[in-house]
This record gives sequence, structure tokens and C-alpha cells, in this order.
Amino acid sequence: MKLPDAIQVIERGWLSSNNILFFEGGSATLVDAGYVGHAPQTVALVKSALAARRGAPALGRLINTHSHSDHIGGNAALQVAFGCKIVIPAGIERMVAEWDTDAMMLGPAKQRGERFAHDAVIEAGSEFEMGGMTWQALPAPGHDMEALIYYCPEKRILISGDALWQDGFGIIFGEVMGRKDALPATRSTLEMIGRLGVDIVIPGHGAPFDDFDAAMACALRRLESFEADSSRVGRNAVRACFTFNLLDLQRLREDELAAYLKSVPFFDSVNQSILKLSDEDFASWLLGELLRSRSVEVRDGWILPTMAP
Repeated sequence: MKLPDAIQVIERGWLSSNNILFFEGGSATLVDAGYVGHAPQTVALVKSALAARRGAPALGRLINTHSHSDHIGGNAALQVAFGCKIVIPAGIERMVAEWDTDAMMLGPAKQRGERFAHDAVIEAGSEFEMGGMTWQALPAPGHDMEALIYYCPEKRILISGDALWQDGFGIIFGEVMGRKDALPATRSTLEMIGRLGVDIVIPGHGAPFDDFDAAMACALRRLESFEADSSRVGRNAVRACFTFNLLDLQRLREDELAAYLKSVPFFDSVNQSILKLSDEDFASWLLGELLRSRSVEVRDGWILPTMAP
């Protein structure tokens, strides 16, 4: 699998989305900006990638796939460092302009973000240029109901954000928050993606991959399990979202877990509506789940992520 020379993927961990650079002459475009806690590192990585290119192109534009903290967290820092224009999906314009932390899941999930000002929007169904290639902006509701994915028919490349990973897709927040259209929307998005001619997928997290059919089959199996028992969506969301938060926190006292979960509206809401456990039993359930999956370890009374932040 080989990407066109005009594309460079800076693969990140699970706290920050991948950064995807597109080069065309003396200018460059970046798709997604990572988490705010990694902003200085993101700026350094982008500077290094630009400097390594012939002619040291300038970063002129930053485009986001959706509004979650691990994709827009570096926007403000990149704008200050490079003076680049910021372009966002049209569906998130209001929440960004008003900095609606509830709509962006910053408040409910107790995640961090730095406010930024956007310069333009991309409408679903529109076309635009990156790296000398024409890309289609396709609506991809599900993980984020206003998300866009970017598809280049000529090169058969898909920038899938969190709508499709090699081993699944992102948390279906809408389903957990009571939106009954989120799960059907996820299916519609996957079915739409399945109809595209795709040779290479550049996901929001994880390495680019070319086994498109296997990834689609994996995503559909996961979706079918959620459709069979929607409470699995909530349980999965708590496990995944807490693991993300722990990467940001870096560590949490085991005896403080119950209080922490109670302090995060998203976690408490899932427990109250789905698991219906006491605060202590909720903490015990989650820790047991994460230890079994080896997502965390407990050392000297501290809960630690097993993945580097």
C-alpha cells in the first residue's frame, strides 16, 4: 500500500487523532488537529513535516472531520503557530461559534478544548481540492451526527474520521444521549461507505489500511451487536470514553474512581439509565472490564493506562 506523494499521515495515539498533511506547491492543508493536551507536540510535528518537504511549504488551511476534542483540540494552537485558515463541517458551525461545550461533548465527558475561530465551512455533498486531488465531502452521521468524511474517487482513498476504523468505529454518542436516530444513522453511514470504491482508508485513529472489506465486515458485526442489545452501546461508550480520559489524566487513584465517575455527567447518566449500579459497584464493574481487556493496570493504588498518551 502506497499513498500518493502529496499525502503524509502523522499517525497518533488514541488521545489524538491522526494528522493528515496534503502538499501542493508552496502550500499545505492539514486534516484534523489532535487533542489540546498534545497541541505543542502537534505544532512541532507539523513544523517538522513541512520543513522536510522541498521548498518548506506553508500550512495554509486546517480542515476538521468533526467536532470532538481529539480532532479539534489543536486548532487554536495551529492557527497561532501558522496563521492557517480553519475550515469546519457546516453542521458544527453553530456549536463552534457559540462554543457550546455540551454539544461538543466537552462538558458531559469532562474533556478539554481550546476555543478557536473558524474561517469557512464545508457543506455535505460539496467538492474541494487537497494535494492536487478532488475530494468529496460526504455526510457520515453516527459517531458524530454532523461528521463529514472525505473521499477521492480518482485515487480511491477515503479519509474516514471516526466513522470507520480497521477494527470498528467511534462511540455512538447520540444513542447513549437518547437520540433514537443515531444507531440507524450509523448503519446508513456504513452502508454508504460500503458502496464506495475504496483502496486505501486513512482513519481518524490507527494506521492507514487497505483491507477495506475486512474492516467493513468488522464494523458491521459490531453494529449488529449494538442493534441486538442497545445497552451495549452505553457500556462500550463508558469503557472507551474513560480510557480516553485516563490517557489525558495519565493516572487516577483507585480509591477515587467512584467519585470521578460520579463527577462526569456522561458516565453518571449511562450508569443511571443502563447499568443502574451503586457508585461503588459502577466503579468496580468498569475497573474489572478494563483490567480484563488490559486497557489499564493498577500499580501502587493508581489506575494507569496501558497505552502511551
